[in-house]
Amino acid sequence: MSLWLNAGVPATEVAKRAGHSVDVLLSVYAKCIEGQRSRANRQISDALDD
Repeated sequence: MSLWLNAGVPATEVAKRAGHSVDVLLSVYAKCIEGQRSRANRQISDALDD
């Protein structure tokens, strides 16, 4: 799950495949997705530039 989340797979898809709710998934794997703010900001910026 950590690998998928860090690869950018949406939490909703990871949770579905893992058989968890998004809340449970994020509470367990929150540490692995910390520090991804810069990636998220780039994705938002790229989407706005299109």
